[in-house]
Amino acid sequence: MASILDRPVRPGMAGRLFQGQPAWFGTLFWMDMWERFSFYGMTAILYLYASAPVSDGGFGLPAAGAAALFGTYMSLVFLAALPGGWLADRVLGTRRAVVLGGAGIAAGHAVLSLPVRWSLYVGLLLVIAGTGLLKPAMAALVTSPHRDDDRRREAAMSIFYMSIQLSALLAPVVVGLLAEKVAWHLGFGAAAIGMTAGLIVYAAGARRFGDLGLRPAAPLPPERRRVLGRRAGTVLGAVGLALVVGATTGVVHIEHVLIASGLLLLALPVGYVVALRRIPALTSADRGRLGAYVVLLAGSSIFWLLYAQGGSVLAMFAQRHTDRDVAGWTVPVSWFQSAHPLFILVLAPLFAALWLRLGRRVDVPVKFAGALVCAGASWLLLAVAAHLASGGDPVSPLWLLTAFLLQVCGELALAPVGLSLAVKVAPAGYTNQYLGLFWLFAAVGAGIGGQLAALAETLSLSAYFLLFGALATAVGVVLFGAVRWLRGHVGDAPAAPTA
Repeated sequence: MASILDRPVRPGMAGRLFQGQPAWFGTLFWMDMWERFSFYGMTAILYLYASAPVSDGGFGLPAAGAAALFGTYMSLVFLAALPGGWLADRVLGTRRAVVLGGAGIAAGHAVLSLPVRWSLYVGLLLVIAGTGLLKPAMAALVTSPHRDDDRRREAAMSIFYMSIQLSALLAPVVVGLLAEKVAWHLGFGAAAIGMTAGLIVYAAGARRFGDLGLRPAAPLPPERRRVLGRRAGTVLGAVGLALVVGATTGVVHIEHVLIASGLLLLALPVGYVVALRRIPALTSADRGRLGAYVVLLAGSSIFWLLYAQGGSVLAMFAQRHTDRDVAGWTVPVSWFQSAHPLFILVLAPLFAALWLRLGRRVDVPVKFAGALVCAGASWLLLAVAAHLASGGDPVSPLWLLTAFLLQVCGELALAPVGLSLAVKVAPAGYTNQYLGLFWLFAAVGAGIGGQLAALAETLSLSAYFLLFGALATAVGVVLFGAVRWLRGHVGDAPAAPTA
């Protein structure tokens, strides 16, 4: 009997939901809603669990090690979009990639719910692999109806970004309450139930997609697929065996894995971009667009460097230096992570309408530059707050909440717009790989940020925030200066003013 993954189904494009989007938009919403529950639940408690003493049920890492683990997890979640996007493009098709990715996330959280030390590493690897399959495939499906319409494509991504934040808003509250007040592993396991529910809804709504995403966009020849499958299995098996043997014998420690991950992140962007440029199907114009896209993504990696420390360094700031007392009750640290999706819920529809209204008068390079300035300003603000807290008295939570607000403004100007740009500049059949490139540079920023977070224990916290806030602001100014060149290569140009 044919699987639901392989069955061609009746087109379902007639129904219109979610402000003029296709009927299947709502099905994707439910699936991605639970992926966001997983992601934001993890960002809320992973650093706190890793740094909590073993006597309190935590993992017992020092603060710097917990921050490095958190940054590595964030970077690998982004990095996994590379092989995930390639598999969706060449082997699985986007619909199958979404199902298998969701199953991986659900399995990972089920493992994380087990109260044993090894469950942290195995569970995180499963969640990372599942997210890598799901995220680029999901973005490709969402933007597919608007490939040739820049404004509607960006608006669709912004609406989708807003919709899934409903779950992201609740995740830190639910997961954080269970983890901090009941048991850490119970918090990790909460997303397993939700992700399973998302898979059921996705399968039930399969008929709405028609043939969309049912087959790979640029399928590999069968023989080539078999050869690559054998090679990948050999490499992954060897690496997995080495890690298991090294961990059980005490030769390999978590610090070694974190260092190796950091070195890998530095090497991958260069190799991946070179490989893309060598694709025979790319024209000289395609390569020019790829070059400008890479410049924008290199700048965006600084944004993600700051953003990815929201669950580590900023969580530590909330834990140690923020007044969390409300009528005698201490607000859980993890609840501050709900501020981010809350602001997205409020601002995303405004940004979607703003992009439609402004059109090409404010184009992609300007949005990227503005995002970096917003991120830099948020950390400069925290530098002031950290200086005020250096005397020993906790500061108002409004400092941290305002910083999150500025970061959300930057994210809405960069993330959905950047994903939309990937769809625009990618040659036919390579969309998922270009989307994977977007997440690769996000991984570079997150991974480096996780390693640099150790400086927050060496420098004064105010100096740490000041240093990297100034860096992000400076990079944003540089991108503003390069706007004309970038426009010429990514195909954007400001619209002529109207009377």
